[in-house]
Amino acid sequence: MNSRPQVSSRGASAPFIAMEVMREAAMLSMQGGAHGKRIIQLAVGQPSTGAPRLVREAAARALEKSRLGYTDSLGILKLRERIAKHYDEHYGQSVSPDRIIVTSGSSGGFVLAFLACFEAGARVAIAEPCYPAYRNILKSLGLEVVGIPVGPETRWNLTPDLIADAERKHGRIAGVLVASPGNPTGTMLDATHLAALTASCEAEGRWFISDEIYHRISYGMAEATALASSPDAIVINSFSKYYSMTGWRLGWLIAPQRMMVPLDRLAQNLFISPAALSQEAAIAAFDASEELDANVAVYAANRELLLAELPKAGFDTFAPADGAFYLYADISRFLRADGNADSTEFCKRMLREIGVALTPGYDFDTERGRQTVRFSFSGATADMAEAAERIKSWLG
Repeated sequence: MNSRPQVSSRGASAPFIAMEVMREAAMLSMQGGAHGKRIIQLAVGQPSTGAPRLVREAAARALEKSRLGYTDSLGILKLRERIAKHYDEHYGQSVSPDRIIVTSGSSGGFVLAFLACFEAGARVAIAEPCYPAYRNILKSLGLEVVGIPVGPETRWNLTPDLIADAERKHGRIAGVLVASPGNPTGTMLDATHLAALTASCEAEGRWFISDEIYHRISYGMAEATALASSPDAIVINSFSKYYSMTGWRLGWLIAPQRMMVPLDRLAQNLFISPAALSQEAAIAAFDASEELDANVAVYAANRELLLAELPKAGFDTFAPADGAFYLYADISRFLRADGNADSTEFCKRMLREIGVALTPGYDFDTERGRQTVRFSFSGATADMAEAAERIKSWLG
Protein backbone atom coordinates (compact mmCIF):
# COMPACT_ATOMS: atom_id res chain seq x y z
CA MET A 1 0.00 0.00 0.00
CA ASN A 2 1.44 3.32 -1.08
CA SER A 3 -0.30 6.07 0.93
CA ARG A 4 0.90 9.53 1.81
CA PRO A 5 0.70 11.09 5.29
CA GLN A 6 -2.12 13.60 5.62
CA VAL A 7 -1.81 17.19 6.72
CA SER A 8 -3.47 17.88 10.07
CA SER A 9 -6.76 19.73 10.00
CA ARG A 10 -5.27 22.06 12.64
CA GLY A 11 -3.40 23.80 9.84
CA ALA A 12 -6.51 24.36 7.77
CA SER A 13 -7.28 27.72 9.33
CA ALA A 14 -8.71 30.59 7.34
CA PRO A 15 -6.23 33.13 5.95
CA PHE A 16 -5.54 36.41 7.73
CA ILE A 17 -6.78 38.59 4.87
CA ALA A 18 -5.19 41.81 6.16
CA MET A 19 -1.78 40.18 5.80
CA GLU A 20 -2.61 39.01 2.27
CA VAL A 21 -3.67 42.55 1.35
CA MET A 22 -0.37 43.82 2.79
CA ARG A 23 1.50 41.30 0.61
CA GLU A 24 -0.32 42.35 -2.57
CA ALA A 25 0.19 46.03 -1.74
CA ALA A 26 3.91 45.40 -1.28
CA MET A 27 4.10 43.61 -4.66
CA LEU A 28 2.31 46.49 -6.38
CA SER A 29 4.70 48.95 -4.75
CA MET A 30 7.68 47.02 -6.11
CA GLN A 31 6.05 47.15 -9.56
CA GLY A 32 5.72 50.93 -9.41
CA GLY A 33 2.30 51.30 -7.81
CA ALA A 34 -1.21 51.17 -9.23
CA HIS A 35 -1.55 52.99 -12.57
CA GLY A 36 1.43 55.09 -11.59
CA LYS A 37 0.09 55.93 -8.14
CA ARG A 38 2.11 54.99 -5.08
CA ILE A 39 0.38 52.58 -2.71
CA ILE A 40 -1.18 54.05 0.43
CA GLN A 41 -1.47 51.41 3.14
CA LEU A 42 -4.69 51.63 5.17
CA ALA A 43 -5.07 47.88 5.60
CA VAL A 44 -2.65 46.69 8.25
CA GLY A 45 -3.05 47.63 11.89
CA GLN A 46 0.42 48.70 12.83
CA PRO A 47 1.93 52.09 13.67
CA SER A 48 3.81 53.73 10.84
CA THR A 49 6.37 54.94 13.38
CA GLY A 50 9.23 52.84 14.70
CA ALA A 51 10.08 52.05 18.30
CA PRO A 52 10.65 55.14 20.46
CA ARG A 53 14.15 56.58 20.83
CA LEU A 54 14.59 55.36 24.42
CA VAL A 55 13.83 51.80 23.33
CA ARG A 56 16.30 51.92 20.44
CA GLU A 57 18.99 53.29 22.73
CA ALA A 58 18.34 50.57 25.30
CA ALA A 59 18.57 47.94 22.56
CA ALA A 60 21.92 49.33 21.41
CA ARG A 61 23.28 49.17 24.97
CA ALA A 62 22.03 45.59 25.35
CA LEU A 63 23.73 44.54 22.12
CA GLU A 64 27.03 45.87 23.45
CA LYS A 65 26.83 44.66 27.04
CA SER A 66 24.53 41.64 27.23
CA ARG A 67 25.05 38.05 26.16
CA LEU A 68 21.38 37.96 25.08
CA GLY A 69 20.88 34.29 25.81
CA TYR A 70 17.78 32.54 27.07
CA THR A 71 15.90 34.40 29.79
CA ASP A 72 13.52 33.16 32.47
CA SER A 73 10.54 31.64 30.66
CA LEU A 74 8.31 34.09 32.53
CA GLY A 75 10.41 36.98 31.23
CA ILE A 76 13.13 39.19 32.70
CA LEU A 77 12.19 40.09 36.28
CA LYS A 78 13.09 43.75 35.77
CA LEU A 79 10.64 43.97 32.88
CA ARG A 80 7.89 42.23 34.83
CA GLU A 81 8.47 44.64 37.72
CA ARG A 82 8.20 47.59 35.32
CA ILE A 83 4.95 46.25 33.88
CA ALA A 84 3.59 45.90 37.43
CA LYS A 85 4.58 49.50 38.16
CA HIS A 86 2.74 50.59 35.01
CA TYR A 87 -0.51 49.12 36.34
CA ASP A 88 -0.09 51.07 39.55
CA GLU A 89 0.72 54.30 37.71
CA HIS A 90 -1.87 54.11 34.94
CA TYR A 91 -4.78 52.19 36.46
CA GLY A 92 -4.21 52.38 40.21
CA GLN A 93 -4.07 48.58 40.32
CA SER A 94 -1.61 46.66 42.46
CA VAL A 95 -0.27 43.70 40.47
CA SER A 96 2.50 41.41 41.68
CA PRO A 97 5.25 40.69 39.14
CA ASP A 98 4.70 37.03 40.07
CA ARG A 99 1.37 37.21 38.18
CA ILE A 100 2.95 38.54 34.99
CA ILE A 101 4.40 36.49 32.15
CA VAL A 102 6.16 38.16 29.22
CA THR A 103 5.08 36.60 25.91
CA SER A 104 6.09 36.47 22.27
CA GLY A 105 3.65 39.17 21.25
CA SER A 106 0.01 39.07 22.29
CA SER A 107 -0.30 36.05 19.98
CA GLY A 108 1.91 34.03 22.32
CA GLY A 109 -0.25 35.20 25.20
CA PHE A 110 -3.43 33.95 23.54
CA VAL A 111 -1.91 30.53 22.85
CA LEU A 112 -0.80 30.19 26.47
CA ALA A 113 -4.11 31.42 27.88
CA PHE A 114 -6.26 29.17 25.68
CA LEU A 115 -4.17 26.10 26.47
CA ALA A 116 -4.08 26.78 30.21
CA CYS A 117 -7.77 27.65 30.56
CA PHE A 118 -9.63 25.24 28.30
CA GLU A 119 -9.86 21.52 27.66
CA ALA A 120 -10.06 20.39 24.04
CA GLY A 121 -13.58 20.85 22.70
CA ALA A 122 -14.52 23.62 25.14
CA ARG A 123 -16.66 26.46 23.82
CA VAL A 124 -15.28 29.99 23.89
CA ALA A 125 -17.47 33.00 23.07
CA ILE A 126 -16.25 35.96 21.03
CA ALA A 127 -18.00 38.95 19.51
CA GLU A 128 -18.34 39.14 15.74
CA PRO A 129 -16.91 41.17 14.06
CA CYS A 130 -13.58 40.44 15.77
CA TYR A 131 -9.85 40.09 15.23
CA PRO A 132 -9.71 36.97 13.02
CA ALA A 133 -6.75 35.36 14.78
CA TYR A 134 -8.94 34.76 17.85
CA ARG A 135 -11.15 32.47 15.82
CA ASN A 136 -8.29 30.79 13.98
CA ILE A 137 -6.09 30.16 17.04
CA LEU A 138 -9.02 28.74 19.00
CA LYS A 139 -9.95 26.38 16.17
CA SER A 140 -6.38 25.24 15.62
CA LEU A 141 -6.19 24.30 19.32
CA GLY A 142 -9.29 22.13 19.06
CA LEU A 143 -11.66 24.56 20.75
CA GLU A 144 -15.16 25.43 19.58
CA VAL A 145 -15.73 29.07 18.70
CA VAL A 146 -19.11 30.55 19.59
CA GLY A 147 -19.35 33.72 17.52
CA ILE A 148 -21.94 36.16 18.84
CA PRO A 149 -23.05 38.80 16.32
CA VAL A 150 -22.99 42.32 17.73
CA GLY A 151 -24.02 45.64 16.23
CA PRO A 152 -25.10 49.21 16.91
CA GLU A 153 -27.72 48.18 19.48
CA THR A 154 -24.94 47.22 21.95
CA ARG A 155 -22.27 49.55 20.54
CA TRP A 156 -20.68 46.47 18.92
CA ASN A 157 -19.93 44.90 22.31
CA LEU A 158 -20.95 41.70 24.08
CA THR A 159 -23.43 41.80 26.97
CA PRO A 160 -24.24 39.25 29.69
CA ASP A 161 -27.64 38.65 28.04
CA LEU A 162 -26.07 37.93 24.64
CA ILE A 163 -23.68 35.43 26.24
CA ALA A 164 -26.52 33.74 28.13
CA ASP A 165 -28.58 33.49 24.93
CA ALA A 166 -25.60 31.95 23.12
CA GLU A 167 -25.15 29.37 25.87
CA ARG A 168 -28.80 28.34 25.65
CA LYS A 169 -28.37 27.87 21.92
CA HIS A 170 -24.93 26.21 21.75
CA GLY A 171 -24.41 24.62 25.17
CA ARG A 172 -22.02 25.31 28.02
CA ILE A 173 -19.63 28.22 27.35
CA ALA A 174 -16.34 27.80 29.21
CA GLY A 175 -14.91 31.24 28.54
CA VAL A 176 -15.44 34.66 27.03
CA LEU A 177 -12.88 36.75 25.16
CA VAL A 178 -13.41 40.49 24.74
CA ALA A 179 -11.31 43.33 23.32
CA SER A 180 -11.56 46.98 24.31
CA PRO A 181 -10.78 48.98 22.24
CA GLY A 182 -11.88 46.42 19.70
CA ASN A 183 -10.50 45.44 16.34
CA PRO A 184 -11.95 46.18 13.75
CA THR A 185 -14.49 48.53 15.31
CA GLY A 186 -12.44 50.62 17.75
CA THR A 187 -15.35 50.55 20.22
CA MET A 188 -14.67 50.41 23.94
CA LEU A 189 -16.26 49.04 27.10
CA ASP A 190 -16.65 51.47 29.98
CA ALA A 191 -15.85 50.32 33.51
CA THR A 192 -19.49 49.59 34.36
CA HIS A 193 -20.09 47.46 31.27
CA LEU A 194 -16.80 45.62 31.77
CA ALA A 195 -17.66 44.91 35.42
CA ALA A 196 -21.04 43.50 34.38
CA LEU A 197 -19.33 41.10 31.98
CA THR A 198 -16.74 39.92 34.48
CA ALA A 199 -19.38 39.51 37.19
CA SER A 200 -21.54 37.36 34.92
CA CYS A 201 -18.53 35.17 34.08
CA GLU A 202 -17.64 34.79 37.77
CA ALA A 203 -21.23 33.81 38.57
CA GLU A 204 -21.23 31.13 35.85
CA GLY A 205 -17.70 29.84 36.44
CA ARG A 206 -16.41 31.03 33.07
CA TRP A 207 -12.95 32.28 32.27
CA PHE A 208 -12.83 35.93 31.23
CA ILE A 209 -9.99 36.93 28.90
CA SER A 210 -9.51 40.64 28.18
CA ASP A 211 -7.50 41.78 25.15
CA GLU A 212 -6.22 45.23 26.11
CA ILE A 213 -3.66 45.58 23.34
CA TYR A 214 -4.99 48.98 22.19
CA HIS A 215 -5.02 50.59 25.62
CA ARG A 216 -3.64 54.13 25.72
CA ILE A 217 -4.92 54.78 22.19
CA SER A 218 -8.30 56.36 22.85
CA TYR A 219 -10.19 59.52 22.00
CA GLY A 220 -11.93 61.01 25.02
CA MET A 221 -12.97 57.76 26.71
CA ALA A 222 -10.85 56.25 29.50
CA GLU A 223 -9.68 52.66 29.17
CA ALA A 224 -10.87 50.24 31.85
CA THR A 225 -8.83 47.16 32.68
CA ALA A 226 -10.52 43.90 33.63
CA LEU A 227 -8.09 43.64 36.55
CA ALA A 228 -10.15 46.31 38.31
CA SER A 229 -13.29 44.18 37.97
CA SER A 230 -12.24 40.62 38.72
CA PRO A 231 -9.31 38.89 40.45
CA ASP A 232 -9.80 35.94 38.08
CA ALA A 233 -9.64 37.92 34.84
CA ILE A 234 -6.82 37.16 32.44
CA VAL A 235 -5.42 40.26 30.74
CA ILE A 236 -3.33 40.25 27.58
CA ASN A 237 -1.44 43.28 26.27
CA SER A 238 1.41 43.99 23.90
CA PHE A 239 4.19 46.40 23.02
CA SER A 240 2.99 46.41 19.40
CA LYS A 241 0.39 49.18 19.25
CA TYR A 242 0.76 52.11 21.66
CA TYR A 243 4.45 51.33 22.16
CA SER A 244 5.03 51.12 18.38
CA MET A 245 7.07 47.88 18.58
CA THR A 246 5.22 45.44 16.28
CA GLY A 247 8.31 43.71 14.88
CA TRP A 248 9.87 43.25 18.31
CA ARG A 249 7.25 40.56 18.99
CA LEU A 250 6.72 41.16 22.69
CA GLY A 251 3.66 41.23 24.92
CA TRP A 252 2.52 40.24 28.38
CA LEU A 253 -0.16 38.27 30.16
CA ILE A 254 -1.50 38.80 33.70
CA ALA A 255 -3.27 35.86 35.35
CA PRO A 256 -4.48 34.69 38.77
CA GLN A 257 -1.68 33.26 40.89
CA ARG A 258 -3.05 29.70 40.60
CA MET A 259 -2.54 29.86 36.82
CA MET A 260 1.14 30.75 36.91
CA VAL A 261 2.62 27.26 37.25
CA PRO A 262 0.66 25.86 34.26
CA LEU A 263 1.42 28.97 32.22
CA ASP A 264 5.11 28.79 33.10
CA ARG A 265 5.36 25.13 32.13
CA LEU A 266 3.57 25.73 28.84
CA ALA A 267 5.84 28.69 28.09
CA GLN A 268 8.96 26.67 28.89
CA ASN A 269 8.02 23.96 26.43
CA LEU A 270 6.39 25.99 23.66
CA PHE A 271 8.59 29.09 23.54
CA ILE A 272 11.51 28.60 26.01
CA SER A 273 11.59 32.37 26.51
CA PRO A 274 10.71 35.61 24.73
CA ALA A 275 13.40 37.39 22.72
CA ALA A 276 16.05 38.69 25.13
CA LEU A 277 16.89 41.84 23.12
CA SER A 278 13.24 42.87 22.90
CA GLN A 279 12.81 42.41 26.64
CA GLU A 280 15.88 44.43 27.55
CA ALA A 281 14.76 47.27 25.28
CA ALA A 282 11.09 47.21 26.31
CA ILE A 283 11.86 48.23 29.88
CA ALA A 284 12.52 51.73 28.53
CA ALA A 285 9.21 51.89 26.63
CA PHE A 286 7.29 52.93 29.74
CA ASP A 287 9.43 56.07 30.01
CA ALA A 288 8.76 57.12 26.41
CA SER A 289 5.22 58.45 26.92
CA GLU A 290 5.97 61.90 25.53
CA GLU A 291 6.99 60.49 22.16
CA LEU A 292 4.27 57.84 22.17
CA ASP A 293 1.49 60.27 23.11
CA ALA A 294 2.59 62.41 20.17
CA ASN A 295 1.91 59.39 17.94
CA VAL A 296 -1.59 59.11 19.44
CA ALA A 297 -2.17 62.80 18.66
CA VAL A 298 -1.43 61.99 15.00
CA TYR A 299 -3.93 59.10 15.10
CA ALA A 300 -6.53 61.47 16.56
CA ALA A 301 -5.94 63.96 13.74
CA ASN A 302 -6.18 61.17 11.16
CA ARG A 303 -9.43 59.95 12.70
CA GLU A 304 -10.98 63.41 12.53
CA LEU A 305 -9.85 63.89 8.94
CA LEU A 306 -11.32 60.60 7.72
CA LEU A 307 -14.57 61.05 9.65
CA ALA A 308 -14.94 64.42 7.94
CA GLU A 309 -13.88 63.40 4.42
CA LEU A 310 -15.14 59.84 3.92
CA PRO A 311 -18.84 60.78 4.19
CA LYS A 312 -18.22 63.04 1.18
CA ALA A 313 -17.35 59.85 -0.74
CA GLY A 314 -20.56 58.15 0.41
CA PHE A 315 -19.43 56.34 3.55
CA ASP A 316 -22.20 57.18 5.98
CA THR A 317 -22.18 54.44 8.65
CA PHE A 318 -19.27 53.75 11.00
CA ALA A 319 -18.91 51.85 14.25
CA PRO A 320 -18.09 54.21 17.15
CA ALA A 321 -14.31 54.66 16.94
CA ASP A 322 -13.59 55.21 20.64
CA GLY A 323 -10.02 53.93 20.47
CA ALA A 324 -7.40 52.00 18.48
CA PHE A 325 -6.76 53.30 14.95
CA TYR A 326 -9.58 51.85 12.88
CA LEU A 327 -12.81 52.87 11.19
CA TYR A 328 -15.22 50.04 10.46
CA ALA A 329 -17.49 51.20 7.66
CA ASP A 330 -20.58 49.93 5.88
CA ILE A 331 -20.21 49.76 2.07
CA SER A 332 -23.55 48.17 1.19
CA ARG A 333 -24.50 51.21 -0.91
CA PHE A 334 -21.51 50.56 -3.17
CA LEU A 335 -22.28 46.90 -3.87
CA ARG A 336 -24.11 45.77 -6.99
CA ALA A 337 -27.74 44.86 -6.55
CA ASP A 338 -27.21 41.39 -8.07
CA GLY A 339 -25.16 40.41 -5.01
CA ASN A 340 -22.06 39.34 -6.92
CA ALA A 341 -19.89 42.11 -5.52
CA ASP A 342 -18.64 42.06 -1.96
CA SER A 343 -16.08 43.74 0.28
CA THR A 344 -13.25 41.55 -1.03
CA GLU A 345 -13.88 42.59 -4.64
CA PHE A 346 -14.39 46.20 -3.55
CA CYS A 347 -11.01 46.27 -1.78
CA LYS A 348 -9.19 44.52 -4.63
CA ARG A 349 -10.52 47.05 -7.13
CA MET A 350 -9.64 49.99 -4.87
CA LEU A 351 -6.07 48.73 -4.45
CA ARG A 352 -5.50 47.97 -8.12
CA GLU A 353 -7.26 51.03 -9.53
CA ILE A 354 -6.31 53.85 -7.14
CA GLY A 355 -3.58 52.31 -4.97
CA VAL A 356 -5.38 52.49 -1.61
CA ALA A 357 -5.25 49.33 0.50
CA LEU A 358 -8.17 48.53 2.85
CA THR A 359 -9.11 45.30 4.62
CA PRO A 360 -12.39 43.62 3.60
CA GLY A 361 -14.84 42.86 6.36
CA TYR A 362 -14.70 39.12 5.64
CA ASP A 363 -11.57 39.05 7.76
CA PHE A 364 -13.57 40.01 10.84
CA ASP A 365 -17.07 38.68 10.24
CA THR A 366 -17.63 35.69 7.98
CA GLU A 367 -21.39 36.25 7.86
CA ARG A 368 -21.90 40.02 7.53
CA GLY A 369 -18.43 41.09 6.43
CA ARG A 370 -19.29 41.10 2.73
CA GLN A 371 -20.63 44.63 3.17
CA THR A 372 -18.02 46.19 5.47
CA VAL A 373 -14.41 47.35 5.26
CA ARG A 374 -11.80 48.44 7.79
CA PHE A 375 -9.70 51.57 7.43
CA SER A 376 -6.48 51.72 9.46
CA PHE A 377 -5.50 55.32 10.14
CA SER A 378 -2.15 54.63 11.82
CA GLY A 379 -0.11 56.24 9.04
CA ALA A 380 0.89 59.79 8.24
CA THR A 381 -1.83 62.45 8.12
CA ALA A 382 -0.75 63.45 4.60
CA ASP A 383 -1.38 59.86 3.48
CA MET A 384 -4.86 59.91 5.03
CA ALA A 385 -5.67 63.13 3.18
CA GLU A 386 -4.42 61.79 -0.16
CA ALA A 387 -6.25 58.48 0.32
CA ALA A 388 -9.49 60.33 1.05
CA GLU A 389 -9.10 62.44 -2.10
CA ARG A 390 -8.45 59.37 -4.25
CA ILE A 391 -11.46 57.56 -2.79
CA LYS A 392 -13.75 60.56 -3.29
CA SER A 393 -12.67 60.82 -6.91
CA TRP A 394 -12.98 57.06 -7.48
CA LEU A 395 -16.48 56.79 -6.04
CA GLY A 396 -17.63 60.19 -7.27
